[in-house]
Amino acid sequence: MAHGNKIAVRLGLLAVAMFGFGFALVPLYDVFCDITGLNGKTATSAAVESRLVDQQRLVTVEFVTYQSSGLQGDFTPSVRRLQVRPGEMHQVDFTVSNPGSDARVLRAIPSVSPGLAAGYLRKTECFCFQEQPIAARAEAVMPMRFYVDQALPADIEVFTLSYTLYDISEQAAAGS
Repeated sequence: MAHGNKIAVRLGLLAVAMFGFGFALVPLYDVFCDITGLNGKTATSAAVESRLVDQQRLVTVEFVTYQSSGLQGDFTPSVRRLQVRPGEMHQVDFTVSNPGSDARVLRAIPSVSPGLAAGYLRKTECFCFQEQPIAARAEAVMPMRFYVDQALPADIEVFTLSYTLYDISEQAAAGS
């Protein structure tokens, strides 16, 4: 009987340790991504700072949009590619439509490829910073203002900013 109790205690401790590891995994992943620049996560805000425009350099920024499965309507950028000079402010508008008969709450998750470029993309305004409500049978134009930091490594001449749009209406209603 004592041997059975030892095994039960060990299994219980193992289950607690696995739960603790799983609980700690998300913040550890965020720290890992911040340190390494992997996963292309962009900062959630950017301070507007005095900056000079690099007139000698052009960087191509590509814009790609995706929608989660089951989400109806269109989600498109006003341009697919834009050549920018580091330090120069730009705005790209993204249009989203909701052809359904119910209002929706949407959330856009950004990603940058290559991931290293994410650390040099400075967004001063972005629809991805907050939830986006959209009425039934409506269309909305959502702006994103940004500049590319002059410190972007010279070997990065092209990078892609992609957004995946999710319907979070149920979560938003539950949080109200």
